[in-house]
Amino acid sequence: MTDKLSILVVEDDDDISRLLCGVLRKDGHEPQPAYSGTEAQLYLEQRPWALVLLDLMLPGKRGEELLEAISARHGCPVIVISARDGREPKISALRTGADDYITKPFDLEEVSARVGSVLRRHRRLPQQPGPQPLRHKDLELDPEARTLTAGGTEMALTAREFDILALLMASPKKLFTKANLFESVWGEEFLGGGDNVVGVHISHLRSKLAKVRPGEEYIETIWGMGYRLKT
Repeated sequence: MTDKLSILVVEDDDDISRLLCGVLRKDGHEPQPAYSGTEAQLYLEQRPWALVLLDLMLPGKRGEELLEAISARHGCPVIVISARDGREPKISALRTGADDYITKPFDLEEVSARVGSVLRRHRRLPQQPGPQPLRHKDLELDPEARTLTAGGTEMALTAREFDILALLMASPKKLFTKANLFESVWGEEFLGGGDNVVGVHISHLRSKLAKVRPGEEYIETIWGMGYRLKT
């Protein structure tokens, strides 16, 4: 008997999403539809998934960006289901981290068979360790538990503040523009309106750090360019 597994179905076409969810339920799984890349990103942050079925042409956060994020941070297998045929998109998706690639229009029995194959293959692989804690000066950030301590004192951050700091600490030498931060953390295209949003969140983050560790600077502004960790 097949174990009931949670599978995220990222597909903006309602009819196709319904078909995919239907075949997954028939196989005994629990599908969760997401109709945009931004919605899918929220589901990915909320809980672990046994598998993601991913369309590439999505509103909000693009499918390619989601695939990169899943490969880097979440570790669950991904089957791309896309209307993009041909050699190039398939190779690109597989190299980015997809476990399989199905071209639309698809056969439902084939989808069922490929889902089963990827799940079996993934279960046989040794389990990868979760994301390791990030450290900078006296900061310690645990991406899995989503906790931050400064000088041994645990701090309360909003989800956005935490994600901004995690991004900076994951690449401590990198200079992030406001566009980089907005598109990575908010999962939306940066059209200029996000400029002030990022600045406000950075300011709040600095204020919270200063209250816990007065006199210590963790984030520096490179005027006209962006932000990075202060060494």
